[in-house]
Amino acid sequence: MSNALLPGLTASRHVDIDLNRTISFMGDDCRVYSTPNLLYDIEMACRDLLLEHIEAGKDSVGTRVELDHVGATLLGMWVDITITVTEVNGGAVSFDFSVSDAVEEVARGKHSRFIVGVEKTAQRLKAKKAKAG
Repeated sequence: MSNALLPGLTASRHVDIDLNRTISFMGDDCRVYSTPNLLYDIEMACRDLLLEHIEAGKDSVGTRVELDHVGATLLGMWVDITITVTEVNGGAVSFDFSVSDAVEEVARGKHSRFIVGVEKTAQRLKAKKAKAG
């Protein structure tokens, strides 16, 4: 693991809210950023930050999420996701995150990821698939 992966490391991501990121059940005039898509974008921001600081052949998997989705962001708007590494304990990495659009806070919370070897994890998953039939 890179020595640069330390608590306090931050990154931001700008996300345009397109049709595929929104709910539809409120009607076309009220399409808003869905919680599952918000969570996916947060997870990918954290993963991408880790990929910049871990060696080739490694990746990370999500292990925990604490998410308060407190504001609605309409279709056509954007959000900024800001993540901060709060703890590094071996392969376990914790983040705080905040999300805002042009008007208000949209979300805040915590996310944990674990750094894994891609090949070793693939072997473990294939063995599980074989057991499951």
